[in-house]
Amino acid sequence: MAKKGNQAKPATPTYGFGVPKATLAPHHFLVRIPRATRGKDSEVLIIEDLGMHKEGDAPIVLHRAMVPRAYWTEIAGPVKRSFNERLKAHDLETSTWRTGKNPVDRLLGKELCVLAWAIEALEEERVGRALRNWLALRPEERWWLFGMVAASSQGLLDKECGWRVALRYALGHSEDARTPEARRDPSLRPDTNAQGGPNLSLFDQEQ
Repeated sequence: MAKKGNQAKPATPTYGFGVPKATLAPHHFLVRIPRATRGKDSEVLIIEDLGMHKEGDAPIVLHRAMVPRAYWTEIAGPVKRSFNERLKAHDLETSTWRTGKNPVDRLLGKELCVLAWAIEALEEERVGRALRNWLALRPEERWWLFGMVAASSQGLLDKECGWRVALRYALGHSEDARTPEARRDPSLRPDTNAQGGPNLSLFDQEQ
């Protein structure tokens, strides 16, 4: 029987979905889930906190996406499972969605924004397709898509800007939004582990 002192501990202390505790004012995302479940006040807001501000300074934040509550209810479970598999692969604590502000690692937050942008103005019956296509993308593909959208449209009112619209059609209307390389190789999945896949921002930078 293993001694209590030898029990495995998380590789790096984190809070929420992979946000490092040791970093002062880290770059991360917040997913704000209201108590209301119906009406305009029930929408889920995704915020990017750019971090690196000095203690006492107001954080620099960007309101990235607003998702209808019904859409969030459909994607919340699969997204949580996907993120938690990635966290467990790096021996990090898992998390769950709660009412209020949910901290999310900066790379996972970028990936979530890609899905949120794809569904924010999508027909409700297409949300499931967008989710499946998003799950089939590799993390690197999601990061690239985030960068392309963020460079041209940043606010909640930019839903009809070029890359946001393109993302909506690519994920919500396509049968398979993966790149040709990912289609050919079934091992290229989004929930890759530490041996064969990308690391979170706690360890690596985007390529």
